[in-house]
Amino acid sequence: MKITPLDIQQKQFPVKFRGFDADEVYAFMELVREQMEELMRENSHGKETISRLEAQMKEYKGMEAALTETLMTARQMADDHRNNARKEAELILREAEIKAEEMLRDAQERVVKIHEDIVDLKGIRRHFKEEMKRLIENHLRLIEFDKEREGEGEEAAVESSDFLDEKPGRQMDEQ
Repeated sequence: MKITPLDIQQKQFPVKFRGFDADEVYAFMELVREQMEELMRENSHGKETISRLEAQMKEYKGMEAALTETLMTARQMADDHRNNARKEAELILREAEIKAEEMLRDAQERVVKIHEDIVDLKGIRRHFKEEMKRLIENHLRLIEFDKEREGEGEEAAVESSDFLDEKPGRQMDEQ
């Protein structure tokens, strides 16, 4: 049975012969009641504090769970971001290597083409020189031929002028 301070205050004891001093009993009972009231207030306050602290603890545990979940999510996101960055870097590197190989292959092809063009141009130059030499030689022969013809023509002219000088008709004209 639970006793309250009011129960203590209202408790009546029967008086008997040679019993306790009623004033002392009542004074002691009053003291017990006051201390019991104080203890009950402290107990009630303690229960309220415990209840409030339990609510706070529950709230903090909820926060802790949320923070833990957030931290795990952040770690996962960081890991995902790091993995994605690594994959992207590998992809960029692969693309750069492929592009470098293509550029090298194109440069080698251009070198081969330039070399072929040089060989072709040397052939064209050689052919042009040969044609020019033939043309010059032909022109020199033509010049020689013309000189020879002119020489023959002058001899023929000299001979014909000598021949005319010897004609009898001329001798008559001169007389």
